[in-house]
Amino acid sequence: MTVDITGFCPDRFSAVRDAFTANFEDGGELGARFSLAVHGEVALDLMGGFADRKREVAFGPDTLTPLFSTTKAVAALLIARLVDQGRLTYDQTVASVWPEFAQAGKQDVTVGQVMSHQDGLSGFPDETDPAIWFDWEATTAKLAAMAPLWPVGSASGYHPVTFGFTAGEIFRRVDGRTMGAALREDLAEPLDLDIWIGLPDSEHARCAELMRPTALPEFGAMNEAVKAAFMTKWAAPGGRGTADWRRAEIPSANGHATAPALARLMGALASGGELDGVRVLSPAVIAQASAERIVGQDLVLPYVISWGAGFMRNTPNFFYGPAADAFGHSGWGGSCAFADPSRGVSGAYVMNKQGSELIGDPRAVRLIQAAYSAL
Repeated sequence: MTVDITGFCPDRFSAVRDAFTANFEDGGELGARFSLAVHGEVALDLMGGFADRKREVAFGPDTLTPLFSTTKAVAALLIARLVDQGRLTYDQTVASVWPEFAQAGKQDVTVGQVMSHQDGLSGFPDETDPAIWFDWEATTAKLAAMAPLWPVGSASGYHPVTFGFTAGEIFRRVDGRTMGAALREDLAEPLDLDIWIGLPDSEHARCAELMRPTALPEFGAMNEAVKAAFMTKWAAPGGRGTADWRRAEIPSANGHATAPALARLMGALASGGELDGVRVLSPAVIAQASAERIVGQDLVLPYVISWGAGFMRNTPNFFYGPAADAFGHSGWGGSCAFADPSRGVSGAYVMNKQGSELIGDPRAVRLIQAAYSAL
């Protein structure tokens, strides 16, 4: 597919433009955008293609794209801000701020274990109405009562949807606000970042339409944790329309953003914690949030993953460039956002034609590798 590529791309990043164009020419894209920031300032911003399946609406500067699990990087940052404020620690128990969570033997589960997918709540194993995900109180009550699907702390097992409710409820119990409200009030509005968790109706017309993957992801060996996470009829929100999905606040799965907004936000994490003179996080807490908490074969994703406190660390897969200390998150279908503190570099890729890779979409990897070749 031949498309007009817009945005801006300095000559030194010509390899990125070539890679971005190739993603379209190879048939991998409908609409997409890739942004790279250096010390929080956007250094390149490429977009092209269409925001709709009929190919009538250009993918433009104001197009919002569903992030799916790339939203988890934003949720991880919001939890880290509570740690930075001295209102929460990664070592304290979840039950210390959310007493009901102590049910079914979870009284010793720590915030850090929840944030690194070790708490054994990858999904609901018992038959559940898929509309439950639109009811915050019902979902968090069910998670609080649930027994872990594996011994807590023995392994990570990716929590595609439940992560947002456990992290979000921890945040709400400490802060009093939802993650979506805090994101808008504390970061998005002051820093002019077009990022949302819970999208108001006024913004829906800007959303890109999705083209679903043509193949199922490779899940690897099947087990109870995988089944609960992905393979049931209630593993993901259902029974409601697209508008309800966009309005809901699901901090693990339904963020919406532009690529430069994500690249700039992650730029704070790549640049000592400041963005536009505003302290987003202290360097010490960035180090805590990105430090390895568990590494090994994940029980849900078919990868060896090194988890920080909500962030995927770059080793051993190197989806986010060559730096070992880079970290970020990827989303179903291909989106990703990352920070590289060693170079002060951050970036984000968003698109509306979804691929089948669970993480490490080759379109994004191609773009990130091309960007690093020019740095």
